[in-house]
Amino acid sequence: MALVIVDGMNLTIEETVAVARELTDVRVSQQTLQRAESSRESVERAIADGRTIYGVTTGFGALANRTIRASEIQTLQKNIILSHHTAVGQPLPEDAVRASMLIRLNSLARGNSGVRPEILTMLVEMLNHRVHPVVPEQGSVGASGDLSQLAHMAAVMIGFGQAQHNKGVFDGREALERAGLAPLTLEAKEGLALTNGTSVSAGSAVLALWDSERLLETAEVAGAMSLEALKGMSQPFEEEIHTARPYKGQIVTAARLRKLTKGSSLVDSDVMKVQDAYSLRCIPQVYGAIREALAFVRRLLHIEINSATDNPLIFPERGLFLSGGNFHGHSVALTMDLLSTSIASLGNICERRIFRLLNEHLSDGLPAFLVKKTGLNTGYMMLQYTAASLASENKILAHPASVDTISTSADQEDFNSMSLISATKASRIVRNVEKIVAIELLCAAQALDLREPLKPGLGTKEAKAVVRSRVPLLEEDRDLSEDLRLMFELVRSGEILRRVGSLLG
Repeated sequence: MALVIVDGMNLTIEETVAVARELTDVRVSQQTLQRAESSRESVERAIADGRTIYGVTTGFGALANRTIRASEIQTLQKNIILSHHTAVGQPLPEDAVRASMLIRLNSLARGNSGVRPEILTMLVEMLNHRVHPVVPEQGSVGASGDLSQLAHMAAVMIGFGQAQHNKGVFDGREALERAGLAPLTLEAKEGLALTNGTSVSAGSAVLALWDSERLLETAEVAGAMSLEALKGMSQPFEEEIHTARPYKGQIVTAARLRKLTKGSSLVDSDVMKVQDAYSLRCIPQVYGAIREALAFVRRLLHIEINSATDNPLIFPERGLFLSGGNFHGHSVALTMDLLSTSIASLGNICERRIFRLLNEHLSDGLPAFLVKKTGLNTGYMMLQYTAASLASENKILAHPASVDTISTSADQEDFNSMSLISATKASRIVRNVEKIVAIELLCAAQALDLREPLKPGLGTKEAKAVVRSRVPLLEEDRDLSEDLRLMFELVRSGEILRRVGSLLG
């Protein structure tokens, strides 16, 4: 993707990921800048008319009843950045920061926020010159938006805080200067507009969704390999079964499994078998439900990243300044809690197949722990421990953040969403399940080698070849830490999906 055009209404998930991870440049259209100018003129007229406007001529939150004189307006906007610059903990990853900056830019570009075009231009220049604010991940309650995280982002724009630039970390002013940029002086409404909103929650959420969609497809490949390695049956994947319960996600997964295992001499090779365990037989039902959940998350996040989420909102054509609650992150919190439980369950079913592959009493003739000389060699025994630990950790992380709330701002803000907590822990669950899927791929590839001369299907053969290009067959015990590292990188790279993609259509 060569360039992303920001207009406030048409940003896609794919474009967000491109800017976040591929460092794709962005540009704001002239029409969008004109829309911002019109919105800004409404703010200037309202101030000149002596109107009372929250956060412009008043204080913030529980201080909304305190009047601000015209001579104090610039100080007020600077003060909201400095006073909210309170996030703590580990910095958010660079890709999450870039996604958040882009989403904040797109929100302001709708023309409902009253900021000058210079604010949009500064965010564009920071993205394109790789000036990335250091944004700690803890401190947001997800209503009034991600206040403290957005303050860390905005602080760099006015020459405070810290930012990464060319692999170094500098004070905000120096980072801007190194990129050839100068700090801004904020005018009325602008500090409030920059700190109000769900952009940081949404940025982390979009990346978690994107990774989850790819992870689910990789897990389908791993499941197909395990199905063959355990001499599973093809009957549960017949099209008729799934059209009788016509969830689109279930139908898609069943079809993909049929394509992956096409031509396999392992599937249906145990003629005495009547039924497989659920972790094999019910892959379409489980993965299909996850696929449906991710589709729902995608739909809501597309709306979120194309929304005006600060307060108050300005409607220039009608001269309206409306105070509301679009900064509330409950939509993001709920969708990320759904994603968390969905991907945690994906890890659970993958771990169960790992267990079956390694258990000689459940694996239909495979050697214990997938190594021939057991006793002297422990084989892959400990990989299931690792997968079990990750799956168990996910069960803790999957507890919904959205059911919790703590009142803030002297009870003015008495119901909060915890959306950023929901998004960051969803990201951790995704990272954990990537490791579980990598372990299943490693174990399934080993099992398929041990099943020779029986042959895997067209898709699973390709996938096994990719695994073997990174990790050799385990014939006797060796240090597995490097094998695991290579497998984790393999899953993250998407190489397996690229290799089998043509077969899946």
